[in-house]
Amino acid sequence: QVQLVESGGGLVQPGGSLRLSCAASGIIFSIYHMGWYRQAPGKQRELVARITSGGTANYADSVKGRSTISRDDAKNTVYMQMDSLRPEDTAVYYCNAALGTLSAWGQGTQVTVSS
Repeated sequence: QVQLVESGGGLVQPGGSLRLSCAASGIIFSIYHMGWYRQAPGKQRELVARITSGGTANYADSVKGRSTISRDDAKNTVYMQMDSLRPEDTAVYYCNAALGTLSAWGQGTQVTVSS
């Protein structure tokens, strides 16, 4: 059974940083493409960053230059370092594991950027 468990969310002031983590189990982690998505109240879920099984990363324009996605296949964990956070980054952040038609989601972690 696939399980993705996010952590690292919280309340941070504008300009601050957070590091999100997503620990995976029940999959051969190294062959999955991993992604971080977010959903703000009243908005659709959107892709924030994605890293392929080979380590190629891509980012939404809204976070490019402020966020870094990485993975540690030995720990079955994907990370996202978020810097220079803005109030508009406030959302529930979800981890996703994808391989072909297979897709699994974590339960989400709340990120709130506010002074």
